[in-house]
Amino acid sequence: MLSKLNFEELLLEAVDEGLSSLGESLKQAIYFRLEKHFNLKRQEIPYKIEDFADAIEEIFGTGANFLEILIMKRLHEKIGVVSKWQKSSGFTLTEYVAAARRSFLEKKQRTEELVHLKGLTSKV
Repeated sequence: MLSKLNFEELLLEAVDEGLSSLGESLKQAIYFRLEKHFNLKRQEIPYKIEDFADAIEEIFGTGANFLEILIMKRLHEKIGVVSKWQKSSGFTLTEYVAAARRSFLEKKQRTEELVHLKGLTSKV
C-alpha cells in the first residue's frame, strides 16, 4: 500500500473513515459545512490539517477529541508505522499528522533504498 498511495491520500482516507463512523449523511453534512463555513474543501484537508482540526473543534467542541483520535488511529493503521505517539502525550491532531508524515516518509525512503540495493546486488 505504501508504494501505491502517498501520505496525503492515506490521510484523506483516514479522515473519510473517521467521519464515516458518525454516519454517511453526517459525514456529507460535515464536508458541506467545512466548505461553506470554513472555506475548506475535502481535497484540501491533508494540506490544511490545522484548519481542519480548528474547524472540527469549532463544530464539535470538546467532542472533537473523539473524532480526532479516531482519525489518528485510522491513519496509524494505514501507514503501518510505529509512531512516537502515546495517548498520554497530549498530541494534537496537527502534531500527530506531522509526526506520522515524517514516519511514513522515512519508512518509504528505507523501502526504496532496499529495493535499489537489491537491484544492485542482483546485477552483480
